[in-house]
Amino acid sequence: MEQFSDVFQQLSNETNTQVSEESQRPLNPKPQVVARPGRHRKPMSAAQPPRSKGASHRKIILTILCVLVILAILAVAAYFIQQLIQSKFFFCSQSLKFIPLEQACDGKSDCSGAEDEATCLSRFSSNYTFPVRLSSNLSVLQIYSASDRKWGSVCADGWTQQHTQTACEQLGYTVNPSHRTIVMNDLPSDLKASYFAVESGSVQVMQSSFSDKKTCSLGSVVALSCSDCGPPAPASRIVGGHDALIENWPWQVSLQQNGQHTCGGSLLSPKWVLTAAHCFTSRGEVSRWRVVAGKTYLSSLGGSSVEKIIVNADYVAARNDYDLAMMKLSSPLSVGASVKPVCLPPRNLGLTGGAPLVVTGWGHLQENGQLSSNLQKADILLIDQARCSSPVVYGASITSRMFCAGYLEGKVDACQGDSGGPLVYYGRRWMLVGVVSWGVGCAREDRPGVYSNVEQMMNWVYTVMEVRLNT
Repeated sequence: MEQFSDVFQQLSNETNTQVSEESQRPLNPKPQVVARPGRHRKPMSAAQPPRSKGASHRKIILTILCVLVILAILAVAAYFIQQLIQSKFFFCSQSLKFIPLEQACDGKSDCSGAEDEATCLSRFSSNYTFPVRLSSNLSVLQIYSASDRKWGSVCADGWTQQHTQTACEQLGYTVNPSHRTIVMNDLPSDLKASYFAVESGSVQVMQSSFSDKKTCSLGSVVALSCSDCGPPAPASRIVGGHDALIENWPWQVSLQQNGQHTCGGSLLSPKWVLTAAHCFTSRGEVSRWRVVAGKTYLSSLGGSSVEKIIVNADYVAARNDYDLAMMKLSSPLSVGASVKPVCLPPRNLGLTGGAPLVVTGWGHLQENGQLSSNLQKADILLIDQARCSSPVVYGASITSRMFCAGYLEGKVDACQGDSGGPLVYYGRRWMLVGVVSWGVGCAREDRPGVYSNVEQMMNWVYTVMEVRLNT
């Protein structure tokens, strides 16, 4: 019995152990995967949708735009850095070094080959009588006889278009010259004093090619128009002025030094600009200057480089006399609706006090104010010379090479920034009679603007254009 009991107890223990192990086993066991050499399960992932072509194009465009923006920023930064450097230093290209700007055009060579003294403004004085001129509002051609020391009107006898071309070239013009005839009886008395007729077969316009005449066989004289200047326009440093369009005053230009508007100027031909001498008293390095033409709104973009700056050698800053200068551009401007020359005045134009004039520019809109971004124009009046030089106005400061224009009660005037700009008169075409020169304040009572008298210095202007035309 004891043996049977032991066997039963042993079987019972084995049964309990088996039940316990099975109770710990999960009902749905995960199948075990046995790794096999050479076989790998591919990772499971969601399927990627096909990429849109539009999104790809947008990405390319955005990339290109970003590159362009970066390049534009770099270009602008380079421009301003260049302007900053040029405002302080002169670069010697031969010796590859910078020198302080004050050492350029100081009369001493600081660069190899005197490069820093090669492109400086020059001074020029005309000490002889220019032999050709246009007189009166009829623009009658006159030539000068040095031997007889007299002027004579040129007869229409034997005159040709070739003579017209030659005469206008002597006056500094090469574009669209033309002539017409004026009946002798219609001439002012001072133009009837003496006559010259061209010699047969001669194409020169000088006294040696003419013969002295008591009268003209054809009864008429020659009048010239040497360029398509001063086109008609609908009729303000401008204090009390109004906004204007450059197309109405296409000879107005901005003279800019290191990208900053400094003075105004007047286009005389595609390569010549007339302005004031006092615009160039601070610095004489020509390459710092650019001429911006054809712009209603003041802008430093673009502009034409300058080849020469010629200041009237008789100009003295302390007296403001002979306040004229000329700029020769490196290449001619393209003439169009917004770029056209103004006519130079003939001798003895005969304007009197009260004559209507127009001044234009981007100068200060008020005394001690700011430059105007829009071109301004103002209608003003010529002030009688006796009143201008009276003790209550400017007294002995006024010379024959100056005149006053504006209003003695103030209200309209040129101002800082208009210096060198045009003062024009309309007589069939717009003529440049004055250049903004100086004054006391802006639009003050009994202190009108003072202008350089262009007519009184035409001999110098014509000489500069002829002498420098091919140099």
